[in-house]
Amino acid sequence: MRHSFLDQYSHLDSPVHWRDPRVKFLLSLLFIIAIIVTPAGSWLAFAAYFGILVAVLAISKLPLGYVLKRSMIILPFVLLLGMVNVFTRPGIELSSLNIFGWHLGITDGGLAFIGTLLARSWLSVLALIVLTSTTSLPALLKGIERLGAPKVIVMILSFMYRYLFLLMDEVLRMKNARDSRSVGSPSTGFQAKTVGSMIGSLFVRSYERGERVYAAMAARGFDGRSRTLDNMALNTVDVVTGIALALLMLLPLAWSLIR
Repeated sequence: MRHSFLDQYSHLDSPVHWRDPRVKFLLSLLFIIAIIVTPAGSWLAFAAYFGILVAVLAISKLPLGYVLKRSMIILPFVLLLGMVNVFTRPGIELSSLNIFGWHLGITDGGLAFIGTLLARSWLSVLALIVLTSTTSLPALLKGIERLGAPKVIVMILSFMYRYLFLLMDEVLRMKNARDSRSVGSPSTGFQAKTVGSMIGSLFVRSYERGERVYAAMAARGFDGRSRTLDNMALNTVDVVTGIALALLMLLPLAWSLIR
């Protein structure tokens, strides 16, 4: 089974890839916070945020189609959650619908709300995709740990990412084995029983695999600390780039707040 890893383009060679993971993580966090704090309806500010992301994408050499395809996955969920606000938010009624005697008015306040929600969600997801696509997950987790994140949380995230795809392969093999032994159209009860057995078997296999991995790590002297050859020393370019981009990200926010 071929898996689409989050950091499959982290091996590319670009100025964005060269930057320290801590700087990229903090900049991404600041970018998302700035987007959230930006007042609703500040379309020029959101356009400026998008322009910053486009510039970073161009420098990072990431495939545009890949980034856009990944980012669009959030839009249906946002539309589903925010569609009600189109009719319930106060404002000037632009259009109306009559459904089974119910009057539903589409207001400018509702459209501004859902537009802002879409912009914030999409830009935030784009920023996270750029972060994970330009930084390998081990380097990103190590950078987060260096910033003071609990080591236990970082370790859990590391193992979760490493073994998630392994478990997906396990599920696929079990499904193929089930399909090869099934003839015709089995009843719903039989399918439910089979799925229950697969879930139980997967749980037992995962538990046993975890025990084996822990025993192997303990036998090799693991003390809860990950050690790598890269010491992640910040250089002048990282600091200057981080400060410059942080100021650039705050400009649209400042403009939207004082206008």
